[in-house]
Amino acid sequence: PGAAPYGNFPNYSRFHPPEERLRLLPAGLLRSLFPTEPRPLLGLDVGCNSGVTWGLCGRRDGDRGGGGPPHPAAGPDLQLLCCDIDPALVARARQGSPFPTSISFATLDIMEPSARAALLGSYLSRFGRSGFDIGFCMSLTMWIHLHHGDGGLRRFLALLASLCSFLLVEPQPWKCYRAAARRLRRLGRRDFDHFSSLGIQGDMAREVTQILTRDCSMQLVACFGSTSWDRRLLLFKASRQRGREAWEQEE
Repeated sequence: PGAAPYGNFPNYSRFHPPEERLRLLPAGLLRSLFPTEPRPLLGLDVGCNSGVTWGLCGRRDGDRGGGGPPHPAAGPDLQLLCCDIDPALVARARQGSPFPTSISFATLDIMEPSARAALLGSYLSRFGRSGFDIGFCMSLTMWIHLHHGDGGLRRFLALLASLCSFLLVEPQPWKCYRAAARRLRRLGRRDFDHFSSLGIQGDMAREVTQILTRDCSMQLVACFGSTSWDRRLLLFKASRQRGREAWEQEE
């Protein structure tokens, strides 16, 4: 792949197929997390790329995609907001979505407070809600970290923790940081602003877990194993009541 300095690879799903993630998730995951939820669940997918990974979460229990096996997330009705920084990827995702009534796509730099507040506020107000039941953050933490530094990574994780009752995270390992920097150098581009000054290094799944549990009042519920590209799927649960003001405030 090319440099894609924000992780916005146009053909990401070809070399990291979404089915690889889905096979790691237990059957009926949403049903087990929300066994008595009468209202539709709200989900937030940050860094959705072209939408193929979590677009399938729009399936209902009765939709098996032509008689195939149930989707691992099958269960309660899920309304999903998918956002990405790349408008071309968002347009592709929107065009190819098989569930236009339950999945919304939007272009968003999640680290830009005013744009974030406008989009999330508008979406949540449609349902009379102040936060999301579950959030998905697939292979995005590295890009936030490289562009916004250690402080930016902490703010990003704190934001997701304030927004979501449950959070499924797939952190990139440190070797991916080095590979991303090498790709930029091979293309003759300037290095990431924060790469050489990052203090949070090493086992990034452990570092992300420590930030979420120590600083963001979340609990690690499960590790569903690792994908074939060596990234762990970690599920966290909020251990305190989140507040609407957390995502509205300026940083």
